[in-house]
Amino acid sequence: MAKTTGETPLMQQHNAIKAKYPDAILLFRVGDFYETFGADAVKTAGILGITLTRRHSGDPNASELAGFPHHALDTYLHKLVKAGHRVAICDQLEDPKQAKGIVKRGVTELVTPGIATGDQLLQQDRNNFLCSLYFADNKQKNDLGICFLDMSTGEFFIAEGDSDYCDKLLQSMQPAEVIFSKANQKRFKEEFGTGFFTYHLDDWIYSNDYAKETLLKHFGTHSLKGFGIEDLEAGIIAAGAILHYLKDTEHPNLQHITSMQRINKAEHLWMDKFTIRNLELIGNGDTPTLFSTLNHTVSPMGARLLRRWMLMPLNDVPQINERLKAVKYFITEQEGQHQIKNLLQATGDLERLISKVPLRKINPRELVQLGVALGHCSDLKKYLSTCDDDYLVRLSNVINEVVIIKERIKKELKENPPVQVAKGGVIADGIDAELDELRALSTKGKEYLLAMQQRETEATGISSLKIGFNNVFGYYLEVTNVHKDKVPAEWTRKQTLTTAERYITAELKEYEDKILGAEEKITAIEQLRYESLLAALQDFIEPLQSNARVMAIVDCLCCFASNAVRLKYCEPELHTGDELKLEKSRHPVIELQLPQGEDYISNDVLLNATEQQMIILTGPNMSGKSAILRQTALITLMAHIGSFVPASSAIIPLTDKIFTRVGASDNISGGESTFMVEMNETASILNNLTPRSLIILDEIGRGTSTYDGISIAWSIAEYLHESDALPKTLFATHYHEMNELENKFPRIKNFHITNKELGNKIIFLRKLAAGGSTHSFGIHVAKMAGMPSKLIDRANEILEQLEEARATGKADNVADEVKKLNDPKIQMSIFDAYSITFEEIRTLLNKIDINRLTPVEALLKLQEIKGKLG
Repeated sequence: MAKTTGETPLMQQHNAIKAKYPDAILLFRVGDFYETFGADAVKTAGILGITLTRRHSGDPNASELAGFPHHALDTYLHKLVKAGHRVAICDQLEDPKQAKGIVKRGVTELVTPGIATGDQLLQQDRNNFLCSLYFADNKQKNDLGICFLDMSTGEFFIAEGDSDYCDKLLQSMQPAEVIFSKANQKRFKEEFGTGFFTYHLDDWIYSNDYAKETLLKHFGTHSLKGFGIEDLEAGIIAAGAILHYLKDTEHPNLQHITSMQRINKAEHLWMDKFTIRNLELIGNGDTPTLFSTLNHTVSPMGARLLRRWMLMPLNDVPQINERLKAVKYFITEQEGQHQIKNLLQATGDLERLISKVPLRKINPRELVQLGVALGHCSDLKKYLSTCDDDYLVRLSNVINEVVIIKERIKKELKENPPVQVAKGGVIADGIDAELDELRALSTKGKEYLLAMQQRETEATGISSLKIGFNNVFGYYLEVTNVHKDKVPAEWTRKQTLTTAERYITAELKEYEDKILGAEEKITAIEQLRYESLLAALQDFIEPLQSNARVMAIVDCLCCFASNAVRLKYCEPELHTGDELKLEKSRHPVIELQLPQGEDYISNDVLLNATEQQMIILTGPNMSGKSAILRQTALITLMAHIGSFVPASSAIIPLTDKIFTRVGASDNISGGESTFMVEMNETASILNNLTPRSLIILDEIGRGTSTYDGISIAWSIAEYLHESDALPKTLFATHYHEMNELENKFPRIKNFHITNKELGNKIIFLRKLAAGGSTHSFGIHVAKMAGMPSKLIDRANEILEQLEEARATGKADNVADEVKKLNDPKIQMSIFDAYSITFEEIRTLLNKIDINRLTPVEALLKLQEIKGKLG
């Protein structure tokens, strides 16, 4: 005999379903609420801030309970998913009124961070990518397959490469979730860290035969040659796994995933993850970035495309020039640009609207908006076809007006329908005769009954005839006893009263059947008509997606044109030579952050492989060295996405890689110090440079001792100069010894950031000038930062002593010279304040170059100062 658990049938059903989704929060539909139980309830209550209760409070084994109204699902679901949880939505699969026993339930959708389609779960200006990663068994080849899929747009990208390339793609695409096989959990963490939401699948899913079968079945093709990916074996395996994952999470309707796009490394300018971070291209906070500066698109799909263009710039001069020429056209056609922006803004997010069709998540109001968008597609096609620009004309040819669907939506849907079909009033009048009749019955029933009563009164001569209704007998004709002999034979008696008789006629019975079921029939007919319209749309998903892509491209081009006019950008000249020449270049982000009325100081930059391959840039801290380095890289990047640039003139060579090593950071959790991170990033640059690379180095060697740092920085500069690749390099440093490189190597030139001294103050002019700087002004910067005046005076005194020792040749090394520092000539106390003058202290401290001190050397100097103070 089976042992009873004491669970109710409802909880037995819940537990059985939960067992299939053990790692997800189960939202269990009970009546008008979604309930969670046990551990799920504890998590849900904590995240949502709702009340946690307990079923059957007298039962010590009762589980915790937390729930919310079913109509509030959209409000609460995104909070659970954004907290990093998978959420299984369990709905009632039958009408509770007709159910025998417990209502049948099942999971209708599993929502994860990477599989989100609800508007509240998505950010308008960025894709929500799910990433699948396959680690090939061939360790020597080190090939990885990687793909990215956005369920909300249907975009599907596939690629292959080594760990560095896949890491770059992960940083660029920033997926919301990454899936891989169970066997590779450790390897993923080792190679890509812990910064992603991850989920692992059974190993068998990542197999070649299964992946190909899954992809061919989905796309309905005999091969994958049409997508140009047939040679990407590892990528195909990753792609097959991602489709398996979608169907495994209750997402069978994937008709909007119509194609796969190959990401070819050779087609894009390469930037590693360090460069993406160092150049501050994108960000998640309020800090200004290049994206936030350039993004003046007017549609969400344009913003998403701009982000992708920025992270994957072109590496082909004809394609770049195609964009630049179109931007130039829009600059000259301001009125046309304004009209297009209005069209795009009114279109909305066509890309995501289309994807909601196969998912059955598009509501009537959104479908009306889709019809409006199709009208704007026609207008855009008409405008682009007349443009004096070949690229724009080609884009117009891609647009499919989809006239049939556009007209059908306009004809069949009401102009302002409700959000839910069940609310009624979605289908327009005149589309369905039965629907029109039912609506007439529903809205004009009283008039119909009065007309019938009048007609029957005239036909029978019964003056007191009236039509009534009650819940027991329904509709009836009531005749007083005085006139019952006039009742026609075809009337059927229904009820006898003391003073009257009640009858029913065939017409009244038919009307009763219609009126009583009218509302349900209206809903059913509207739902059927709506589903028919969605089914018709299925055949046009791919051309509609093409329309959305064209609109996104045009949005970006108009954005570039608007930026060029508003921010006074110039058209860059891309060429296949090696010379980079910028005149009056500016930093696109910083110049917009300056106080009102303050102009950004522009600078000229020249780099080439014959005369000025490397610039050694010295100058005071806070003088703007890093800004000049970054703006050179950003201008090069902007040119490669087809944007005009912040300069008066820009001649830019085709660049295949931009490398940057800027600023200081550490990776403590990974066991790496600031210096180790610096060396890792620099090693990545030196091992991957090419003749078309642009390299930006800032303060290399700062994280170690002075002489170690100088040695490393010097040898890196030598290596880059002597490399066969001859990469164009900007090298900012605080080591003034590096100025000697100009005398030893023909293609290295010294430059510095100018400044002006006024008494004890320094003014940074932020202007680039030929020649090296011999002064860091570190103590001046310390003074500007608010250091105590006594400390500043002593620092100047020490600096003077050290520089004198160096000049006379007495200093063998910094450490030895620190030990020889003179004691201070005064006791810095209230009891003996005049044993040494403040001027002497200032002189002593002026001799110290703080920027060249390691932490240990600084402590030695402070100890020496303390000793002199007694």
